[in-house]
Amino acid sequence: MGRFLYWMNVSLDLRIEQVPGDDGAGEWLRISEELHREFNARARALAMMVQGRVIYETMEEYWPRARTDASLPEVLREYGEIWTAAPKVLVSRTRGSAGHNTRVIGGEDAIEQLAALRAETDGTIGVGGATLATQLLRAGLLDELLLFTHPSVLGFGRPLFDEYDRPIELDLLDHRTFEQGVTMHHYELRES
Repeated sequence: MGRFLYWMNVSLDLRIEQVPGDDGAGEWLRISEELHREFNARARALAMMVQGRVIYETMEEYWPRARTDASLPEVLREYGEIWTAAPKVLVSRTRGSAGHNTRVIGGEDAIEQLAALRAETDGTIGVGGATLATQLLRAGLLDELLLFTHPSVLGFGRPLFDEYDRPIELDLLDHRTFEQGVTMHHYELRES
C-alpha cells in the first residue's frame, strides 16, 4: 500500500502563497541550490505524484520547458526532467486530458479513486495542492507531511490546509536545516 505525502513550501505562519496566483513562487521563498537538490532527490524517489489542477497547471507551464533551457542552472533542468518523466495523476473536474505522463481523474468519486490508487501503489505518492491535501486529510487518507519552512511571516494568504475542524497529531520522522534558514520537517500523521 502506498502512502500519501503532502509536500509544500510554507512560511512560519503556515501560508503557501501570500496572494492568489503566487502558486508557490512568492518572493518570500529562499530556494538555494542545496535545497533544490533535496527537492530533486525526494521527487526522484516518489512512486508517483498526485496534483490538484492549480498546482499541476503551474508545474506544466514551467517544468517541461525548463529541462531543455540551457540558460537555467543544471539543478532546475534536472527537476524539469524528473517532473516531466514521473508518473502523475491530475485531479480535476474541469480537465479531461493532460500530457507529460499524466492521467486525469475527477468527478464525484475522485477520493474513492485516489483511495484505490493508494491501495495498489507501492511507495510514496507525492501530493501537491492545498485543496487536494485537505480532501485527503478529511477522508483519512493523508499519511505524511513534508514541510519546507522559510523564515518569513506572511500574515495573510493561502493556508497549508483549507478549513479543517479537528486537531491533527503528528510524529516527527526527520528534520534538517538548509542555507538561508530554511528548515525541513517530515511528519507522520498519527492514527486517530
